[in-house]
Amino acid sequence: MSDLSHAGNTPASSPIPTSTDPAGADPAAQSTAARNAHDTGVADSGRWSTRRIAIYALFVALAMATSFVEFPIIPGVPWLKYDPSGIVCLIAGFAFGPSAAAIVSVLGFTPHLLMDPWGTLMAVLVSLALSVPAALVYKYRRSQGGAIAGILLGALCALAIAILGNLVVTPIYAHMSIAQVAALIMPVLLPFNLIKFAIDGVVTYLIYKPVSNLLHR
Repeated sequence: MSDLSHAGNTPASSPIPTSTDPAGADPAAQSTAARNAHDTGVADSGRWSTRRIAIYALFVALAMATSFVEFPIIPGVPWLKYDPSGIVCLIAGFAFGPSAAAIVSVLGFTPHLLMDPWGTLMAVLVSLALSVPAALVYKYRRSQGGAIAGILLGALCALAIAILGNLVVTPIYAHMSIAQVAALIMPVLLPFNLIKFAIDGVVTYLIYKPVSNLLHR
């Protein structure tokens, strides 16, 4: 916080008392003070303020809650379920940067770790691949075009991780061969993940601005 008092020598015949009232302060100092007073502390860099920690914790809690809201989106494949946690991770990344996207993506799935460690690993990797690249693009291009480009890049990265991850991880815990998993890519895995990332991207694009305005009030 800038010091708003003015030091200096004044003639004895016209003493000017030192005032703590910012009304008589230098305008530049007032501007700096105002910025500091309203600093949210939630930017991607800088000190960790109480507000920043609280907002990150809120996003982690939302990611945890939405990760349990699961439902199938491909008929005949009930074991592939969509959950909206990716939307939470994307919004966190758009609002507060790549580090927020990474934190929410990792911590948001911790409740599943003991119940389904391999599935949790897959979910975390896919979420990181979706939200971190999107947040990086939007960090340097804060526009509608930047948001769309970020979402598309994130979706492509997440799609690659989802397919490769299924080829490596699914045979370990689902008792399937790599060939059996590979045979599911075109008819099942690819459509499922395309629909999943399309939902995440469209919903994020539609609701990000209102949510961001609310967060930064």
